[in-house]
Amino acid sequence: MSEPEKHLSRTLDPRSLRGLAHPLRIQLLRALRRYGPATASQLAERLGESSGATSYHLRQLATVGFVEDDPTRGKGRERWWKAAQQGTALDETLHKNPDPEVQGAIEVLLFEVATTHTQEMNTYLGTRHDWDETWHSASDMSDFTLRLPAAKLRELNEKLHELIDTYRDTADADAPGAERVRLHLHAFPQQED
Repeated sequence: MSEPEKHLSRTLDPRSLRGLAHPLRIQLLRALRRYGPATASQLAERLGESSGATSYHLRQLATVGFVEDDPTRGKGRERWWKAAQQGTALDETLHKNPDPEVQGAIEVLLFEVATTHTQEMNTYLGTRHDWDETWHSASDMSDFTLRLPAAKLRELNEKLHELIDTYRDTADADAPGAERVRLHLHAFPQQED
């Protein structure tokens, strides 16, 4: 994968959103992005699903351009799949789309993302004793409460994303002791009591 393609992100439109918004499709795409190319059978084993189900949903993802064949792998009838992009963004205009299918698809997508974040955090907490002490003090589970108008929250999110991007492709990624790090950011309004 060339450097410009490395972090290619796709902005969802109504068609691609509806094509992605299925729990197994979201899991399949996440697995391909995280672990790299795989066959439907390999993905079925990883996710605890049938190869028929993974094969069907991979083909559905391919029709809307989230996955594609990996021609550098496989022999004969063995079909290898790879993620077509490494990220997904939700176009904010989708929240205003009056189509109930679009609104339902947004709900499925957001719920699956939140579930994945919770699972990842719980996995870390359950295995943190396996990590060296330096990782304990480097990890973070902070939360903050601010009073901001929506425009300021947007500005804060944009600045945080810009800062994270400066760490994305550093030479430190190849440094001794470098590990894959997941960073979750959640920012949302909350009713006051």
